[in-house]
Amino acid sequence: MRTLVALLAAALLLGACGGSKPSLDKLERNAVVLAFGDSLTFGTGAAKDESYPAVLERDTGLQVVNAGVPGEISADGLARLPEALEEAQPKLLILCHGGNDFLRKMDDATAAGNIRAMIQLARSRGVPVVLLGTPKPGLPPSVPKFYGDIAREMRVPYEDAVLRDVLLDNAFKSDMVHPNGKGYARIAAAIEKLLKKAGAI
Repeated sequence: MRTLVALLAAALLLGACGGSKPSLDKLERNAVVLAFGDSLTFGTGAAKDESYPAVLERDTGLQVVNAGVPGEISADGLARLPEALEEAQPKLLILCHGGNDFLRKMDDATAAGNIRAMIQLARSRGVPVVLLGTPKPGLPPSVPKFYGDIAREMRVPYEDAVLRDVLLDNAFKSDMVHPNGKGYARIAAAIEKLLKKAGAI
């Protein structure tokens, strides 16, 4: 009997730890969402109204604040995030960072630590987070494993493929590291799908 009880307890523990996908509270239709990152969030390579935050806002009715800063490394993003959260007062943070760390051949562990700290900072203020994996330049470009590790560890809804897929297709990019308008539309659609899957919209 003791063995059966122990097995049931272990099964329940495993289910609690990883048996379900990360979920989000449902957002009101006009809720403020902070899209935070670098040039991929800013929309470099496309018109201002073609950035993924602009497209996501039009498609969902959410108020998506574009807080992308081209060229920013993750350490500078971490330093900037408190003010951005204070100013926007968002109900959700979409985090897309790390690309410039990779372009400058900086240490992956540092980028991972900064991204983890950004998630912790947002959560400490009651703001849930959605994470986008940013690919490293290469042939082909690949998303570092640490993004998925962080998403699993912190139970964050995570989109791991769309940025890589866009940057592998010349029809969807404006240069080697930036999407064009069609590419940003694909990114917005993937994020919208993730938000629906997580229960946010």
